[in-house]
Amino acid sequence: MRRAIDRQGVWLALALAMTCTLGWLFKAHCTPGGWIGGEQYTTGCYSDAMPFWAMRGVDKGQIPYLQARMEYPVLTGAQIWAEGAITRTLFGANARDFEFLGVVSAVNALFAGLILWLFRRGGMDRRRLWAWAAAPPLILYLGHNWDLGAGALAVAAMLLARSGRLVPAAATAALGAAAKLFPVLMLPLIGLGALFGEGNWRQRFVRAAACTGAAIGAWGAVNLPVALLAPENWSEFYRFSQERPGTAASIWEIASNRGWWITGIADRNLHAAILFVAGAAAIVALGWRRHRAHPWVLFTPVLAWFMLSNKVYSPQFDLWLYPVLLMTAPRLWPVALFAIGDVAAYFAEFWWFAGMEGASPSASYTDIMIAAGLRAAAMLVLIADAVRRDPPEWILRREP
Repeated sequence: MRRAIDRQGVWLALALAMTCTLGWLFKAHCTPGGWIGGEQYTTGCYSDAMPFWAMRGVDKGQIPYLQARMEYPVLTGAQIWAEGAITRTLFGANARDFEFLGVVSAVNALFAGLILWLFRRGGMDRRRLWAWAAAPPLILYLGHNWDLGAGALAVAAMLLARSGRLVPAAATAALGAAAKLFPVLMLPLIGLGALFGEGNWRQRFVRAAACTGAAIGAWGAVNLPVALLAPENWSEFYRFSQERPGTAASIWEIASNRGWWITGIADRNLHAAILFVAGAAAIVALGWRRHRAHPWVLFTPVLAWFMLSNKVYSPQFDLWLYPVLLMTAPRLWPVALFAIGDVAAYFAEFWWFAGMEGASPSASYTDIMIAAGLRAAAMLVLIADAVRRDPPEWILRREP
């Protein structure tokens, strides 16, 4: 039996390595000579790592926030700096953005492997393990941005919550929020689990207070030193998020481009916040009776709703959702539909950018609307499933 389990692990690792190799090739094939003729859009090989190399002082070893601007939270800024240091160490003073992309992809592949290890250690069933080892979003986004570190912390926090270790779960989710903001959505659910879990009211209140303290302490330990030393650069992520008008595949931008609902940035921020809070509250309220013993599983539909209602829906956000969908989605066919919609929306959006530069293939805004609509329909089905149906049996097994 043990030999069979080990054999499965080897095959899964090989499959994941192949997927990550494809992800590297997908981004790297057009980079050695620089982007020419809009090929970063026509072939989908665009990566945030390429412009960051020079534009954020990574090539010069500048320290994020203290010496260089950085529009990401602190742990991601630290990761970018570390990857730049590795690149310069491996390739010398003449290292290029292409080598930096390789290091970024390799580190993200390690995070993908960590997620696979967490899944196997947690007892995930075979079909879902293979759905991660051969995940289409890994091909699209392995070298696109810096999302898998926060993704691994979100997965770890959910597994800690499953085991009843709510205080370390809260601290881990808070560290995830110090890398990318989305794991913060898990914290209220962990708090509800602590407040309405086992024990008398005094025990539950103390547990909830401990979770709150652990989350604030973990997030503050990472953020406060940088916020005190470089408040302007530290706060850029939060200001940048407020000031962005939106992205092409968000419901707000689609509605605006179609003339259905045209708003300014301030109004869009307000309306998106109201829509998210109302929807998240409805998800928790409707799912409470079924999921009261494990409210943290509602992180998945709350995150999906956040992505749908937000004014910014960057393509790589789908990599936030895909791992936790595999953990908690009651059925896999909507997950497959989401992955198909993700691929369609990715190319529709980038081919639209290609058309703006006169390159081909190109896409229209109608194509973006159709692809984003397909993805949104899958997400709404997944949200409804998460509220109405029990999660997979393996995710509810309480591990010691």
